Amino acid sequence: MPNSRIELESEAHEKHREAGEILAQVREEAADRVEVGAGHLAVAEFAEDRIRELGGEPAFPVNVSIDEEAAHATPSADDESTFGEEMINLDIGVHVDGWLADTAITVDLSGHDDLAKAPAEALEAAIDLVEPGVETGELGAAIEETIEGYGFNPVVNLSGHGLGHWDQHTEPSVPNRAVSQSTTLEAGDVVAIEPFATDGSGKVTEGSDEEIFALEREGSVRDRGAREALAQITEEFRTLPFATRWLDTSRPEMALRRLKSQGFVHGYPVLNEDDGTLVSQKEHTVIVTEEGCEVTTR
Repeated sequence: MPNSRIELESEAHEKHREAGEILAQVREEAADRVEVGAGHLAVAEFAEDRIRELGGEPAFPVNVSIDEEAAHATPSADDESTFGEEMINLDIGVHVDGWLADTAITVDLSGHDDLAKAPAEALEAAIDLVEPGVETGELGAAIEETIEGYGFNPVVNLSGHGLGHWDQHTEPSVPNRAVSQSTTLEAGDVVAIEPFATDGSGKVTEGSDEEIFALEREGSVRDRGAREALAQITEEFRTLPFATRWLDTSRPEMALRRLKSQGFVHGYPVLNEDDGTLVSQKEHTVIVTEEGCEVTTR
């Protein structure tokens, strides 16, 4: 049995690394399948199934965000949407025994190469700065400067984040712009850095579509379908986000409506920029080391 914090941290980091290795492979394989005419659901399910084949579990439903969509878009079970000449963001997560890796990539079929490049270059600029003692606001400043250098805006109300055990969003927060107050990085931190660039205003708002949920609290519920869904959620997904299409109950939408109305789950509405604008994204997970950082999702 581990007998020190260092040993425990080392074991956790090995799981993070394993998750990152799986994720790097799946990201590239999934991105290769994004082409005009391919189905959103087919790509999402390919990635989720491939994660399992390689020995991990999805940390959250594959996000397939189109054009002005920035986050939290995932296909429904009967989704027949196909890709067109659009900007597509794939955001994918893997966990191994609850230890996570998180990554994202833009596949541009719209012909806006510079907008797709901006967050990728911003991410590299931020990663170059990562080491113990650096303020996360410094990373945000590098992200903002790089994206604005391309003539675009960072999405300022989305940020990178720490990755915990069975917890997709922990401290520290990594802003996508310069801020006066932020967190000092420490050796051992596991952080997802995820710049978003847009030709819109730089702020996203919640839409009406909602296909991703997460457990809010445990308890008992009378309705049979809701009870079956809650049992699956608590046992299989725990506190990590899940998709409506992942539930085995016969009427998952109704079960989730009941669970949400009683405070057992909360939803993640799709986050959108203004209509007619585009959003691009790039994300890696890093472990902060004494010498700098290790990117687990290369």
